[in-house]
Amino acid sequence: MEKKMIAFCGLDCAACPALFAAKRLSLEERQKVADQWSKEFNASIKAVDVDCVGCTVREGVHVGHWSVCEMRLCGLGKGLSTCADCPEFACTKLESIFKMVPAAKDNLMGLRAK
Repeated sequence: MEKKMIAFCGLDCAACPALFAAKRLSLEERQKVADQWSKEFNASIKAVDVDCVGCTVREGVHVGHWSVCEMRLCGLGKGLSTCADCPEFACTKLESIFKMVPAAKDNLMGLRAK
């Protein structure tokens, strides 16, 4: 089992198929993920978008919304490792991700408990 790599919002980047897509997934497999995400998130996602080094890593390839992600930008601006470290946890920025991915909240709550 891979070690968790928790994003600002609580998503586990290590569990995301985009994290090591360039090394692990064929173009066909990336297209399957892109099709799944397009349906899940009601967005147009291409196979080439299924490639990312994780949102807490500044250099390298990132999923398309990385540069405008409100939670990531906020966390970086405050010098945080994740939103779990924020004195304003859990702010309204996190509501939508928690609804879509309840495990994200669990991950951040686990970090806060440490």
